[in-house]
Amino acid sequence: MLRRFFGLASMFFLAGQITLQSQEFKLFDRTVQFHGFASQGFIYTDQNNWLTMHSSKGSGAFTDFGGNVSVQITDKFRVGAQVYDRNLGNLGEWHPTLDWAFADYRFKTWFGIRGGKVKTVLGLYNDTQDLDFLHAFALLPQSVYPTDLRDTSIGHLGGDFYGTISPKPRLGAISYTAYAGHENDNIYSGFTYVSSAYGVNRPHYTGLQYGGDLRWNTPLHGLLIGVSRRNEYSGSKSTFRNPLVSPLTLPYSTETYPLWTNQFYAEYERGRLQIDSEYRRYLYHLVVNRNLLATTVNVHSWYVAGAYRVSKRFTVGSYYSRYAVRRMSTGPIAGLFPDQTDTSLPANHIYDKVISARVDLNSFWNAKVEGHFMDGYGASTFPNGFYPQLNPLGYKPNTNALVLKTSVNF
Repeated sequence: MLRRFFGLASMFFLAGQITLQSQEFKLFDRTVQFHGFASQGFIYTDQNNWLTMHSSKGSGAFTDFGGNVSVQITDKFRVGAQVYDRNLGNLGEWHPTLDWAFADYRFKTWFGIRGGKVKTVLGLYNDTQDLDFLHAFALLPQSVYPTDLRDTSIGHLGGDFYGTISPKPRLGAISYTAYAGHENDNIYSGFTYVSSAYGVNRPHYTGLQYGGDLRWNTPLHGLLIGVSRRNEYSGSKSTFRNPLVSPLTLPYSTETYPLWTNQFYAEYERGRLQIDSEYRRYLYHLVVNRNLLATTVNVHSWYVAGAYRVSKRFTVGSYYSRYAVRRMSTGPIAGLFPDQTDTSLPANHIYDKVISARVDLNSFWNAKVEGHFMDGYGASTFPNGFYPQLNPLGYKPNTNALVLKTSVNF
């Protein structure tokens, strides 16, 4: 497996040398920019299998790549699109998706609009989580940016309006984004995978999504603070077969209300040092087959992260990520889903201590090595990295993980 990892790393290096020569071209007197990225990772865990991989044996099923094209039609009008594909254990499965495709018109600095498949602005990194070369870490803090839910959270089909207001230079600048649209979850995401553990056949979650983000670049140089809110009203239809409920294949439908996320964040940059912190609360009430089961899930998560660029090509970092889940159920089959209320139990939390190092081999190729030291496994009907399908004998309370990752971008 390690041989495959380093073999793909060499392939990415050679591919990068070739494609770096053709980042833009002319079309009808307009400059068309083309960019791409690819990454290959390897994960080994000493205990539980993680992120839908057979990671306790070591797994290189951690690959993603994408390409995007954009054109500045006028000084104020821009269009662009990105195609993305990945294979993360049992997620993605090499099914390409249209990550984003939008038209953007900026009337003034303080007001612009964009529409189409638009990236969702939520916290510091939701709309940039696909840009691995921007981040010091191989995996962003999983309590707030779970990689198994990337396809679910990355964008919405709808429209935004946004802008930046600077009333007085000494007061800093305030940026805002407000959006509304349609959520259309990928059936190869963590939600679908965790549902399959209970006999549900690939539910497709879809519905209304709206929210906003407000961030303040404060007068203190390098300090950014902000808040995000997202509301969703989604449902799904599918079938399920669970011998504990019925020997027959039954129809399956869900409604979620309310379903919302609050996120508060801060970032401070000074010289070579960057410090981030975010807090997220996620709440949803899920009704299955008109009250056959009604479940309320309440997730509290936060992290504190720091990264320091030791030299031009070498960065070290660390974060502490904390995730806790509470769940309560009612209805005829609620007994299959025991309530989770004590977050001190390893089944109801994941506390992750992380150390990381990044080496920039050149301007477009980097390699990262990262250690995760996890307390708890957060077993729940909500996806969070640990899944019963890959841990049929149960979970160990602690998991240590080694993550290797190499990426190219152009």
